[in-house]
Amino acid sequence: MLKIGDKVRFLNAVGGGIVRKFINKEVVSVEEEDGFETPVLIKECVVIANAGEVTAQRQAQSGPQVHFEPDKPVQVREVKGGDQLNVVLAFLPENDRSLQNTNFDCYLVNDSNYWLFFTYMSKEGANWKTRFAGMAEPNMKLHLEEFGKEQLNELERVCVQLTAFKRDKDFERKDPVSVEVRIDTVKFYKLHSFRVNDYFDEAALVYPIVKNDAAQKQLEVSSGDLEKALREKESDSKPVAKSTAQLHKIKNGIVEIDLHIDELLDNTAGMSNTDMLQYQLDAFRKTLDQFKSLKGQRIVFIHGKGDGVLRNALLKELSSKYRNYGVQDASFREYGFGATMVTIR
Repeated sequence: MLKIGDKVRFLNAVGGGIVRKFINKEVVSVEEEDGFETPVLIKECVVIANAGEVTAQRQAQSGPQVHFEPDKPVQVREVKGGDQLNVVLAFLPENDRSLQNTNFDCYLVNDSNYWLFFTYMSKEGANWKTRFAGMAEPNMKLHLEEFGKEQLNELERVCVQLTAFKRDKDFERKDPVSVEVRIDTVKFYKLHSFRVNDYFDEAALVYPIVKNDAAQKQLEVSSGDLEKALREKESDSKPVAKSTAQLHKIKNGIVEIDLHIDELLDNTAGMSNTDMLQYQLDAFRKTLDQFKSLKGQRIVFIHGKGDGVLRNALLKELSSKYRNYGVQDASFREYGFGATMVTIR
């Protein structure tokens, strides 16, 4: 299936180039070597290198991909309601029937009438690495990169910074955006993480960057919050909890519980970061108490990797209150680096 970023040659004409966008179900826009884009029937395109190969070739030659559109007139068809900025980062498996072995594609979706000058980067230690920088046209999906499971650890924390504008016409000014996203790498091992969405025919894992002009801020928990959470009493707030049946899953005799806050609660209205962390720890304790009489029972707690705040809190509890229980990292094949297995003894 033809994708944005594929390198193609023309079947019945001289030339070829890179697929930049889908004009409709039958026609794509192909950027040729001279920098100009040409509308071409999809059936007239022959793929000679997929998007991932093209990206890899460019990065091998010049490092992280930086793509800037030439300064040329471009006709943009604006859509109704498109003057509100909506931007998402989306991840799609190339083969959803083999999540253990497939590669993944990352897209920036610009669902607005604005041009976006943006940078997509990942955290490396105390610094950041540019993975893609360039321009996104209005109302389009831009392929940023293809990656495999071995690169997931690089994507645990990513950031998108962008400035929105219009060419050749007056427009309402939008504030610059910088949104840091925590990527839950465990989700890449689970098919149900990829869901039906408004942007792709295929199921995708979608992270909002801007919604109706508002930058979408992500949950941050500092190490200071952890120490405070372990000392404070349970919050007086009354979040809406999910039923117990929704929390525990049995898989091959192993109890599995996802401690991500959005899996434990239907909403977190009025809760601070400390409150959420305390609620996760309470769910952990209640689960161990529920199964404490079942000697040999194995329980997998999915906590994600991130900064390791929740994981460290669990290990501290286990070493002080449940010292006789067996503790190990859960299966990397099933959960990546984001889960711990406890055996009741």
